[in-house]
Amino acid sequence: MIAVIGDIHGCYHTLIRVYEEIKTKHPDIPVYSVGDLVDRGNFSYEVLEFIKQNKIKFTAGNHDLMFYYYVTQPTNPIGKPWIYNGSESTMESYRNHMPAMREHFVIIKKAPLFFNLKDCFISHAGISSYYQKNFKKDIFSDNAKIKKLLEQELSSSHGVIWTRDELINLGKLQIVGHTIVKNMYHNKKSDTLYIDTSAFAGNKLTAVIIDDNKLIDSISLNTVQIDIA
Repeated sequence: MIAVIGDIHGCYHTLIRVYEEIKTKHPDIPVYSVGDLVDRGNFSYEVLEFIKQNKIKFTAGNHDLMFYYYVTQPTNPIGKPWIYNGSESTMESYRNHMPAMREHFVIIKKAPLFFNLKDCFISHAGISSYYQKNFKKDIFSDNAKIKKLLEQELSSSHGVIWTRDELINLGKLQIVGHTIVKNMYHNKKSDTLYIDTSAFAGNKLTAVIIDDNKLIDSISLNTVQIDIA
């Protein structure tokens, strides 16, 4: 059994409340996130510190990688759009914490593009139907093959950090963020749970509790206004 938190986007105080709720109801389970830890909300630095201190595992989101590449490799195509995608609030959150940025970049760079777990398959945006011919059942026995395929198409609009395509049914539950929904949404055709409930826009932050590819519980708490005011 695991918990998975949706796109946080700098909403630190909201994250604390959701995390505390998870640990109150399910104290012994590991906690994951679908990424997009930074940008738009006011506390990106604090979110990454909290993720680090509480050993929350996360898949790299497009905003996390835009931040990383814009600062460390400015010519990388993934980083170029960052300046137009909520970067101001992220840089402001690091104003008095610049030495921590290097450490946070290491954390972001090490974050995988997916977790292929017994309980579910976690990624930021999901596995696009564009890859239908590549994702045959036997690929799931070899995470290295999945990693190679996804890394080759990382900048593509079909890629695992960007796609808004219809997703593949992987034969196991997918948990994704990236595509905003008002409330957690289960697409039965692809067996995908969408959990980006736009915390940064003042809606709510959602977490789901998953056991053996089944939704056991969900937690959705309204965004704390200081996170976005």
